[in-house]
Amino acid sequence: FNFRGVGRSEGEHDNGRGELDDMLAVVAAQAPQGPLCLAGFSFGAFVTSHAVARLAASRELQRIVLVGTAASRFEVAPLAGELHARTLVLHGEQDDTVPLAAVLDWARPQSLPVLVVPGGGHFFHGQLPLLKDIVLRHLRP
Repeated sequence: FNFRGVGRSEGEHDNGRGELDDMLAVVAAQAPQGPLCLAGFSFGAFVTSHAVARLAASRELQRIVLVGTAASRFEVAPLAGELHARTLVLHGEQDDTVPLAAVLDWARPQSLPVLVVPGGGHFFHGQLPLLKDIVLRHLRP
């Protein structure tokens, strides 16, 4: 889904507060119970990190995927240690929108691994098949 104010979605950007509410509402409506996989790209990864923090106590989070995490622009929530093995943090080496160093600075205190795509930019131009393959491998049980 698109967050408020993106694409054909109604509403206005809310710096993550309203977008978190939107994500939690989608989860409640589309997957109210059972195991859950959450994923986000860039700003969406920031929002997803906060959704994970909210849902971790009440839901079985099977897999988490954070791509191009906007760690230099927003306060990304830390992930509980027990979720690390189920989490894929993927970032482009040459990301000029969110520097790799910012993501490493966020991940380092958590000892959370980051998978770096050599030569990858923020939008992974020319590398989307690779990105798809990496994410699908992570999602397989």
